[in-house]
Parts: sequence; structure tokens; C-alpha cells
Amino acid sequence: MKILAVSGSLRAASYNTALLHAARQLAPEEMEIQVFGLGDLPFFNQDVEDQGDPAPVAAWKDAVRAADGLLIACPEYNGGLTAVLKNAIDWASRGKPAPLDGKLACALGASPGLTGTVRAQDALRLNLKRAGCDLAPLSDILVGQAHTKFENGALTDERTRQAIARHLTSFAAALRTRG
Repeated sequence: MKILAVSGSLRAASYNTALLHAARQLAPEEMEIQVFGLGDLPFFNQDVEDQGDPAPVAAWKDAVRAADGLLIACPEYNGGLTAVLKNAIDWASRGKPAPLDGKLACALGASPGLTGTVRAQDALRLNLKRAGCDLAPLSDILVGQAHTKFENGALTDERTRQAIARHLTSFAAALRTRG
């Protein structure tokens, strides 16, 4: 199964992007995870959309359409979604049919704070639902105190690695059930 993975952070040393790289290592054998960078997406603007999707937007929408599911690494900024992630959702919610319509997503997130990205994942769930996309069961992987769980950009915390592996196995089962 083809999984499209995106990080809501553009930071080179992002804990959330590092989670996606760990997920690639920990995913069930049947899961092929492709990481897609969101840095080239322009801000959503209906005037631009009316002229036709710019190339980075068309590539994003095509990648979403081609994926069996989405893996979203959701940082938390000021208690909510990052502008980067919200913008990507806005673009992929447009069109007939919209690329996100009927898709299943799986979320995880890391933050130096104690609660991980719980508020941002709540906002993510709401935004995806309104775009016609659902989050898989067991959808909260909340990596709090992330600065203690990574070394040189690699996830080293064994409990977190095991939780991600279980999470992805559950996601694969949910995708199989949807057919």
C-alpha cells in the first residue's frame, strides 16, 4: 500500500519530519511510505486557483490522489495547526473530486512540550473531517518532550518506536478494511 507522508514543519531539524523517517523504518512490510515536502506550495488563493493549479499544487494533489492513505506529522504551534499544514489541507480539499475526499489519514506529532501535539491533532482531525478525510483508529501518537527522544535527527526512544510500529500496523489494518 502506498502511503503519502507529510510534515507540517519546514524546519530542517524538525522532530516531526524525523518521525516520518522513523515511520518509514518501522512500517509494516506491505507499506511503502513516500515523504512529500510542502515547502513549495503557495498560499491558497482562489484567484490563483481560478487560473489553474500551479505546478507544486498539481503535484501535491496528484500525490494525494495516488496514495492509499496519508501519514501526517503534525507539529503544534500556539496550540494549533501550522500554516504549512493547514494550507496543504486547503489546497487538497479543492477540486471535483477533491483529493482528500474519502481518504484515510493517520497522525502523529512531536513537541518539546509535555502534551505533545494533542491540540494540533484535534484541529487536524476537524480540518480533515471537513475536507472529507478521516483519521484512522488509534490516531493519537503524541510525542512529548521530543528533545529527549531524538539523537542527531533519529528517534532513539524505544517506547516511542514501538508505539509508532503498532500505530502503523493498525493504520494498515484500517486501510485493508476500507478496501
